[in-house]
Amino acid sequence: MPIVTIQITREGTTPEQKAALIKGVTDLLANVLNKPPALTFVIIQEVELEDWGVDGLPAAEHRRKAAARSSG
Repeated sequence: MPIVTIQITREGTTPEQKAALIKGVTDLLANVLNKPPALTFVIIQEVELEDWGVDGLPAAEHRRKAAARSSG
């Protein structure tokens, strides 16, 4: 019984996008590991942007720096 947790920032992900994630992960586990979809659980956790960090920076600051590098 696989349980998969997907963590994303809370930034307006639609119910349709979440459904696509759930289906995609379920299909992947069925195809790669032969896990039955009826026993595959997918949990989507939304995290506030200010509670997310990458590369030693808060996510918003990291994005600002990345945008500045790509535009300049």
